[in-house]
Amino acid sequence: MPEPDSTTDTDDAKKLSDADQAKVDAFLKRGVNSVERKPFKPLFLIFLLMAVVAAFSLLSQGIAQWAGIY
Repeated sequence: MPEPDSTTDTDDAKKLSDADQAKVDAFLKRGVNSVERKPFKPLFLIFLLMAVVAAFSLLSQGIAQWAGIY
């Protein structure tokens, strides 16, 4: 006699009832959760950070030369 698959039993236990799933769906469709967003692009953030740091570095060098410190 084959044993019942334990993964199927745990999957069934984790599923929500229809009423609870309806509540979750309603929550996800309202407020800040309802806004579609573009995917997060970490490389763009890294390049943007590098550009900002470089700009502030050049600005500080320019201010130092203008003030006669450097």
